[in-house]
Amino acid sequence: MKNRYFGFAWSRAVLMALALFSTFGAPRMLADDPKPDPAGTATGMSVDAQAPNGTFVATEPAKLSDEDAKDKDKKKAYDDAKKAFDDYTAQAKLEPLAVKLSDSVGHNRVAINFMWTLITGFLVMFMQAGFALVETGLCRAKNAGHTMAMNFMIYPMGMLGFYLCGFAFMFGGMADTMNPSGGGIATMGGYMGLNKEYGFMLGGHFIGLLGGKGFLLQGAGYDTAAFALFLFQMVFMDTTATIPTGGAAERWKFSAFMIYGCCIGTIMYPVFGNWVWGNGWLAEMGANWGIGHGHVDFAGSSVVHMQGGVICLIFCWLIGPRYGKYDKAGKIVNPVMPHSIPLVMLGTFILAFGWFGFNPGSSLAGTDLRIAVVAVNTMLASATGALATTLYMWWFKTKKPDPSMMCNGMLAGLVAITAPCAFVSAGGASLLGAIAGILVVESVFFFDKIGIDDCVGAISVHGVNGAWGCISLGLLADGTYGDGWNGVPGTVKGLFYGGGWGQLEAEVIGVVTCFVTLSILSIIVYKIAEVLVGNRVSQDVEIEGLDVPEMGVPGYGGMVMDKQSETPHAK
Repeated sequence: MKNRYFGFAWSRAVLMALALFSTFGAPRMLADDPKPDPAGTATGMSVDAQAPNGTFVATEPAKLSDEDAKDKDKKKAYDDAKKAFDDYTAQAKLEPLAVKLSDSVGHNRVAINFMWTLITGFLVMFMQAGFALVETGLCRAKNAGHTMAMNFMIYPMGMLGFYLCGFAFMFGGMADTMNPSGGGIATMGGYMGLNKEYGFMLGGHFIGLLGGKGFLLQGAGYDTAAFALFLFQMVFMDTTATIPTGGAAERWKFSAFMIYGCCIGTIMYPVFGNWVWGNGWLAEMGANWGIGHGHVDFAGSSVVHMQGGVICLIFCWLIGPRYGKYDKAGKIVNPVMPHSIPLVMLGTFILAFGWFGFNPGSSLAGTDLRIAVVAVNTMLASATGALATTLYMWWFKTKKPDPSMMCNGMLAGLVAITAPCAFVSAGGASLLGAIAGILVVESVFFFDKIGIDDCVGAISVHGVNGAWGCISLGLLADGTYGDGWNGVPGTVKGLFYGGGWGQLEAEVIGVVTCFVTLSILSIIVYKIAEVLVGNRVSQDVEIEGLDVPEMGVPGYGGMVMDKQSETPHAK
């Protein structure tokens, strides 16, 4: 009991320390920094009024150096841009009312993108309920309250950590001009205030590692565009955070879970996130070294799902399997059955619905009509994933369709399509979803065989298929979208569409980096919790069920539970 309360005290101390660091350690705004717009009245101007073939407003090009002026191509590009600017300036003087009207058009366009980003973020937030139902249904009734409580508390814990410093670490350098593709929040007014990236120079290229602005959403972070981005990205982070709560359930101390909750939003998630979505070094591999378009992940197969899957793998490995499932030789003798398939299926439908916010919302733009392709691809991959898993289990594995694996198959297809959803055709989405449905089955059986006891199959759904989703992008991106992605000219093309090996190489590098980085961070966090409070409940508590010993109340009241049948005995 003493250790349990010590864990809560330590969690509070960590959060307070991070708050102080974020308050006093945040870089101060300089006089020439872009001014934030907390009221939103100056966000969205003429420059945001997009024409079908380009921007409405022509900006004056930077003057060429003497050496660049000798280059015929650069000189022609400069002359064309200068002529467009001169023509626009002359026309603006003749029609000042049209220019004022374009300000309104630009503001409305940005407002549409704001609304799209916020509403899709609300959908993703509701996915937390889906995760809670899926994970609780796949666990035993005697642990329902504990599993639900972890899914509930990870939401505020992760959010507060992301608010304190995680958002700044992840996105605080996205507009740093040291990055070749350093740009602001382009779809929401192009805000450039989050422009401090920590890193180092290597071979003449800047290697971005961690952002440095936006702590506590103060200073440069106190802007409407930054707030909209924060909400959307926070619910993404919380998706990652909740994945290990299922895999390590039924034997994980709540106090140890709370320590993990302090760490996931503050440092574990933002590091790799910065490297991919914060214009860090993985995103810049294309601009710096010509490796495809850098590591491309449209909505988070690696940034969100694989990170959660790797954390889950490490925690399940270190905490060990549930009591009684394996014999002394490591052979499964008592498979642990889920207590509520209806909860699992209801939760899966909620998650599939929320994914329409997850993937299309990642455009951060309701004015980007590619969202229709993204939404349909997402739907198709979920369907082929579910069907492939069902048939594979039915015909080759257990001779039964298995409702729980049906759900994992649908989720596997959704995870896999998350990275390539904007870059592949409907046929490509259907194919990669079907492959994901087979992968998840083989992966679940593999990890069970080697003694990694994952209560819900999260490693296989999110980790394995998060990796597959990124690799599939390097193979199946069809070259119809993504011009200029990560500062690289041209659309995103995979190996099978004439794009060569570059994009596949960038995806593999990102996947390997994710696995190594999150493995290291997960081991560190687990060991800290082990020293402070211990990670695993006692065998007596595990047999009794975690609800009453850990939470003080049963998950299901007013009924007699047959805990004996839920507890396999070791042989």
